[in-house]
Formats: sequence, structure tokens, C-alpha cells
Amino acid sequence: MMASKKFKVAIAGSGMVTRHHLNAWAKLSQVLVVAICARHLQNAQARATEFDIPTAYDNVAAMLDAEKPDALDIATPPQVHAEQVKLAAERGINVLCQKPMTPNLTESEQLVAEVGDSIRFMVHENWRFRPQYRQVGQWIAQNKVGRIREFHLTTRSSGLVTRTATGQPVALERQPFLANLKRFIINELLIHHLDTIRFLVGSMKVVASNTSHICQEVIGDDMAQIILNAESGAVGTVSGNFCAAGFPLLPSDRLELIGEKASILFDNNELILIGDTEEKISYDLHEAYQTSYDNAIAHFTKSLESGESFETDRLDNLETLRLVSDAYRLAGR
Repeated sequence: MMASKKFKVAIAGSGMVTRHHLNAWAKLSQVLVVAICARHLQNAQARATEFDIPTAYDNVAAMLDAEKPDALDIATPPQVHAEQVKLAAERGINVLCQKPMTPNLTESEQLVAEVGDSIRFMVHENWRFRPQYRQVGQWIAQNKVGRIREFHLTTRSSGLVTRTATGQPVALERQPFLANLKRFIINELLIHHLDTIRFLVGSMKVVASNTSHICQEVIGDDMAQIILNAESGAVGTVSGNFCAAGFPLLPSDRLELIGEKASILFDNNELILIGDTEEKISYDLHEAYQTSYDNAIAHFTKSLESGESFETDRLDNLETLRLVSDAYRLAGR
């Protein structure tokens, strides 16, 4: 189908993240973004003008009925994801949905059960598609590391302690919705890292978790540490802190993988394979951020073309959401 005509995509949402989505879609010659929808029509019109999208809407159902796209790219708040996924499923339209699939595991399980196999349904979990983590995956697949024994993936940001001239935390100026999230750092940020470590190490379970609340301008957890055991026998942690003085404003990752044959370290912008022979790769992190969107959206499109499974389909993503849910449960939240 897509070989004979343009693959039509409609976008739900007009927030900050949609610029990265639209930059990625624009790089695919076989794709045509036909429409964009937002709750406030003027926001959809502004994004449509920016990216030369033909039509703007303020109603998703009306957009889907009028445009009949091949896929709906959902980049709206999680509270409306389930409704919009079902609108697409009712019309046989495939879905790429931003994480988290829904606000909690129970709602996500209900959505997956209701939609079933009626459409192709991928969750846009793009962190694992960052080029540094794809390279780590290649080294592991090439058996350069051997069996992984230990892992640690941390992320730090000073976004809630660095303030603007008006005294507001910089992170809240960039993303105001963070202030009102009851489940903040694990559900919004570490969900990415839990998914990435699953991608690299394999299935695992949470054995302990702890969260803290430091910044008074947010109501949810802004620091967390999660201890995990992998089915392979590896043990490790995923942790994050949005109040880390001296760190970059945007979350900065550090990865350690300790293997039987070699180890891997990613810190700042350098990825190093440490063993009998050393390999080192440097990344432009700003460029890598957009590349993660490019890679995820290209994977969605290619998988639709080929019929292959999505890496982060709805069933795989439930495994990440179960880690998130267990982390909060074990932290007493």
C-alpha cells in the first residue's frame, strides 16, 4: 500500500514534543502529514503553519473521519490517550502513542484488552532509540561484553533547583504540567530508563524502591532509586534526581554495564567499551535527542511496511509499565 502512494499521518497534539515528531516525519519521503488536531484550534493552526500541514482541527474524531489517515500519532496528555486510541481503533487506523500509554497500569491493561489486535499499536518510547543506546545494544549483540553481571542507569537534572529571574524553577517554565503530577519522576522520566535497561539487559523485576520529594513547587516525587534483578541474573539500579545542583538543566544520563568479557560506560557525551581493546564514541547530545524521535518514527513506519513487530508494541510496553507500578508500590506511593 505505502509503496504505491503516500502514507498518510494525522497528529493529535500541538505541544512542545510535537515539533520533534514532525521533524522526524518530515525526513520520511513516503509519508504525508495530512492534519493536526489540538484542543485549542489556534495551537493546531500555529503548528500547521510551521510545518506546512494542510488542515488543523480541534476534534480528533472529526479529523479522522475527514482525513482517513493510515496512522494517528498521539502526542497529547496521557489522560486522553485511551480515548484517542479507541477512536482510531474503531476506524481501523494504526496508532503511535506517546508514553505513558495511559496514566496507570490498570488503565493501560484495560486499553490493550479492549483494542486487542484490531490495529497495529506502538507506544512511542523513544529513549531506547537514542544512538548511544543503539550502539550499546550492538556491542551486546556482537558478544563484546559477554554476560552482563551488573548495571546502573542514572539520570540527573538541576531543572528544579536552577531558577529563572522570576524565581520559578527552569524545568517548570519549560514544562509547567510537571508541577501537578502526583507521580512525577518515575512515571514521567525514569519510565524511559526502565524501558532502556529492559532493552539492553532483558526481563527484570523491581525488588526495592525509594522516592523523595524535595522541590516544594511540585507535588510528586522528584528523586527516586529503583533496585532491579534481571532474569539473566544481573543486578542493578535505575535512579533519577530532578534537584541535582550543578548538573545540566535537561536530564543527563550515566550508564554502567559490567560484563564478563568487557564493560560499557556512557557519561557526559562519551560512550566507551572497556576491555582488552577500547572503543570510544562521542555524541552530540542535542542531535542525539532528535535522532531518538527520528529512529522511533522510522521504526514505526518501516514495521508497518514490512509487517514486522514493533519493538515497543503495546504488550512490550506493559512490561515497562509494570516496573513503574511496582516501583511506586514498593516505595509506598
